[in-house]
Amino acid sequence: MNYLLPILAVLLSFGFVLVAKPGNKEHFKLLLAFSGAFLLALTLFELFPEVYAQSDSRTIGVFVMLGILLQIFLEFFSKGAEHGHVHLDAEKSDFPWLLFISLSIHSLLEGFPIESNHTILYGILIHKVPIAIILSIFLFNSKIMLAKAVFFIVLFSLMTPLGSYIAAHVDLTAKYIANINALVIGVFLHISTVILFESSEGHQFNLRKLIVIVVGIALAYFL
Repeated sequence: MNYLLPILAVLLSFGFVLVAKPGNKEHFKLLLAFSGAFLLALTLFELFPEVYAQSDSRTIGVFVMLGILLQIFLEFFSKGAEHGHVHLDAEKSDFPWLLFISLSIHSLLEGFPIESNHTILYGILIHKVPIAIILSIFLFNSKIMLAKAVFFIVLFSLMTPLGSYIAAHVDLTAKYIANINALVIGVFLHISTVILFESSEGHQFNLRKLIVIVVGIALAYFL
């Protein structure tokens, strides 16, 4: 299930967009806010205690910071697609290789902590659904051919299971898994906090978004 569910989350989101044809990604902002809160809470409740118990705290802190910096670097190429923004030229029909590579690196890293902490799988799944929907809306609204869009989504869906497979079967990762997971924590911290900051438009109070954020945190706590 660790391998299958991330694939289904992406492919079913793509299928939903293909069938329902939602034209506006703004409708998914509440789901995005919920996913950001849920992922952040699971990271704090599950991953932080685990990695600090496995390795030197200063080393873990360094890798968390490296993860934050890595995600900032990746977003120069993905233009923020990891947290629901796709600022690419919709008029281009070329395959968006930079977007694909940056999202693939991000998704590959997401798969590593699933192997040692199955609860984080739920956070990753809920994070993937709104991102895959928004990404699919962009692909359908662009001039990219449907075959290229399907190719993009299918390969993208395989990246997180590939990360889990590497963590389970490559000996080198077992030795450094705490540091790798700390790197992923940094990635998660950056993405989830950006989602939460951006969910409060113009810093105005929004009761619905506050409620879904609180629900996301509470659900993560009781998992």
